[in-house]
Amino acid sequence: MSINEQHDLHHVVIVGGGAGGLELATKLGDSLGRQGKAIITLIDKSKTHVWKPLLHEIAAGSMNPEKHELVYLAQAHWHHFKFRLGSMDNLNRAKREISIAPNYDEDGVEVIPRRTFKYDTLIIAVGSTTNDFGVKGAREYSIALDTQDQAERFHRRLHNALLRAQTQAAPVQAGQLEVVIVGAGATGVELSAELHNTTRELAAYGLDKIDPDRDIQISLIEASDRVLPALPPKLSSSVDLELRKLRVHLYTGERVTEVTSKGVQTHSGRFIPSALVVWAAGIKAPDFLYEIDGLETNSINQLVVNRNLQTTLDENIFAFGDCAACPWIGHDGENVPPRAQAAHQQASMLLKTVKYRVTGKNNLPEFSYRDYGSLVNLGSYTTVGNLMGALSGGSLVVEGLIARTMYQSLYKLHLMALHGFWSMALFTLSRIISRRTEAQVKLH
Repeated sequence: MSINEQHDLHHVVIVGGGAGGLELATKLGDSLGRQGKAIITLIDKSKTHVWKPLLHEIAAGSMNPEKHELVYLAQAHWHHFKFRLGSMDNLNRAKREISIAPNYDEDGVEVIPRRTFKYDTLIIAVGSTTNDFGVKGAREYSIALDTQDQAERFHRRLHNALLRAQTQAAPVQAGQLEVVIVGAGATGVELSAELHNTTRELAAYGLDKIDPDRDIQISLIEASDRVLPALPPKLSSSVDLELRKLRVHLYTGERVTEVTSKGVQTHSGRFIPSALVVWAAGIKAPDFLYEIDGLETNSINQLVVNRNLQTTLDENIFAFGDCAACPWIGHDGENVPPRAQAAHQQASMLLKTVKYRVTGKNNLPEFSYRDYGSLVNLGSYTTVGNLMGALSGGSLVVEGLIARTMYQSLYKLHLMALHGFWSMALFTLSRIISRRTEAQVKLH
């Protein structure tokens, strides 16, 4: 294809290679890209992709990210779209152009200069970041789990803390091996259960000076009056009971007011000593989106979109996933919740939308979110969840093997969307075989 022919094609730029953005780029590449009807470009600040719901397992050490990460360049080559490494930081709507910040290596040397990309259709899917609500010390002394790098950083700190406790002459001090997790949503709850298992696994690999039940403590702090406040109370009660069985310390109705290098202070005057603090309370869209080139945003930086997922002030710019405030039909005044299933459904609709725009159709589809329920995985102990919709005739709480199988199937569906059925099946088989010869926890 000549340069002139490429210039005449519709340019679709997707910013953000999370679950939704990557699925959309793959499907558009397999259709419009492969057929030469449009140029599809995916931009992300990372070179690899890991499904975000797995980050708590990477942090705990129960998953080796190298065996689950996808290389964007390879995916782009196989599925007929372009990948460009970089982080969007500006937008020029008049020129239909986005700006990508320079990229630097670990030594501070510029690898990729600042660039601009033209678009006919711009789709923003940059996800969300943890919202520390301006709490003093939260940014300096706690770790969020928004990215693979952050999850791996926490695991290194945890592993080093265990090694230090094993080799030091003095006994383990208060807070030295206590992990405090701020926020008892799905991420916080799943991380606490996963850590209970993996810290005991790690201690069993020769760390004989550490008594997990005595020395390793896990605390979960939640400002609401129950864990999993966004989910049904019955589900919260089931999870609460399971966590207490694991001796996870639950502090509900406690609001964190300060994080220090020594621990966490709450509004009631309680101080919990800890050298390892994870912040998992609340989300917001990335700061650079706030009123970017005049677009409408809300108080947590989400781009406000209509039912077509178009931004309210520019019909050529779409947003979806956690970074978009999309009206939830049938729930007056509420937005679609920031869940992986919502991003998946929106990506499927935007596939049709882009095809319509490329062919000149104006009657774009409207998004209607279907809530199929939620599943919370407590590691090797149990999985609980609630099913909603026609399948259950309302809301049905599920637990144990059935819930765990359904939870695992969500990741399989993600893999299938990216690679197809047979690749997903072979990947699953290889993991089953390899697990027999591998440690069940990451040892470095």
